[in-house]
Amino acid sequence: MINYEMYCKIKDCHDRQQLTIAQTARALDLHPDTVAKWVGCPQFHARQSAPRSSRLDPFKNRIIRLLETHPYSAQQIYQRLREEGFAGGTMVKTYVSKVRPVRRQAFLKLVFAPGECAQVDWGEYGTIAVGSTRRRLSFFVMVLCHSRLMYVEFTVSQTMEHFLAAHENAFAAFRGCPGRLMIDNLKSAVLSRVVGEAPAFNPRYVDFARHWGFGISPCNVAKGNEKGRVENGVGYVKKNFLNGLDLLDFSAVNPAAEVWLATIANVRIHGETHQRPVDRFKDEQALLQPLNPMPYDIGRIQSQRASKQFRVALDTNHYSVPAELASQRVTLKAYPDRVCIYHQDQLVARHVRSYDRRQDIEDPDHPKALLAQRRNAREQRLLVQFLSLSRDAQAYLEGIEQRRVNPRHHLRKIVALSEIYGVDAVDRAIQDGMAFAAYSCEYVANILEMRARETPEPGALHLTRRQDLLDIEIAAPDLSPYERHGDGG
Repeated sequence: MINYEMYCKIKDCHDRQQLTIAQTARALDLHPDTVAKWVGCPQFHARQSAPRSSRLDPFKNRIIRLLETHPYSAQQIYQRLREEGFAGGTMVKTYVSKVRPVRRQAFLKLVFAPGECAQVDWGEYGTIAVGSTRRRLSFFVMVLCHSRLMYVEFTVSQTMEHFLAAHENAFAAFRGCPGRLMIDNLKSAVLSRVVGEAPAFNPRYVDFARHWGFGISPCNVAKGNEKGRVENGVGYVKKNFLNGLDLLDFSAVNPAAEVWLATIANVRIHGETHQRPVDRFKDEQALLQPLNPMPYDIGRIQSQRASKQFRVALDTNHYSVPAELASQRVTLKAYPDRVCIYHQDQLVARHVRSYDRRQDIEDPDHPKALLAQRRNAREQRLLVQFLSLSRDAQAYLEGIEQRRVNPRHHLRKIVALSEIYGVDAVDRAIQDGMAFAAYSCEYVANILEMRARETPEPGALHLTRRQDLLDIEIAAPDLSPYERHGDGG
């Protein structure tokens, strides 16, 4: 169907550009008969189709009057029309949706005194590289309601210890604590929320609020507009800071965010106050509550049994404990930057927390006790083997310990020699060593080697025939030395 815009194009092509009907039809992708019809029309007139009658027509005014008196539902209006003789169906719902006045929700404009309140929320933005893996990138936002000064901190987790640590870092950045915090119904702060009932707060968050001296003001269910300042802040972080930001590793995010807060976010002209947040904060900072000088322990505690490899698990990573605590129950306390492990209220291990995945973190001192135990067992086995070689082995050991720097070395070699030359040969060598006060593995090895090279003594000459005795030739003895001796005498 031709609308007014197409009618104007047809008239322009034919009247101003002097195109023929065929040329106009090709230019506008229309049928020539259609172009010829509208070229002859001096003005545009929309085709009016005759309205179709409906069984609802006699009841339409009644529907409007019902809606003006009360916001009835379509089902309630349908029931009333049925009582008045209406025999239709779903057309009632369709008509009610067209004629019902649009209800626009109105919101009060919230005004806060300086230092009275801050709003808190989490945001998420894709993933980021952490070590050899990628993790979800989260960011914590706190906005002071009066000045609109913003604090942003990025994390790769939204667990309780990160939630509380971000609060403390925000208070430190503001150099004070607001009177109350407006929060959404997240589990770190509100365990359950039922309409018409008081919210059930997380006891840990209540204790944290009591320590720092702020009140908790949770928003109503599905009423995110009640904390519009921080909602806008989360969106502003995404659109202005994170949009198009190319960061290769998580370690670079928070330093970049600090620069962004100081040079852009907190020094811009705010669209609502028409002032810079840092300028309004000068008046607000003096009215914030002073910070509690006592630290709050934000560690998240969990109890678990150490494995046989003396390890405990946290976020797919494994951390070592002293080897003597293998298979024993320990208490793990997780902080954003470290992991502390306790046994019977004593700190037994402390590690830097890893946000990589499936890493094994071991303290070099933890396996020392196990290694020493195994070394002692090997020493004991070696001593038993040596003492079984000879009844003089104990005395020989005492001689080695008095004269040698490393007795274990000598024992190990003597035991090895017994496997080569036999126990009896080593026993005899030890007895010889005792006789000559020679206490060393080198002496025992030398005796064993010399005895292994000894040849049997020659036996007597046996002649098989007497005739052989007659064939023996014996050289005449040389008596000249004796004669010379006699002449001298």
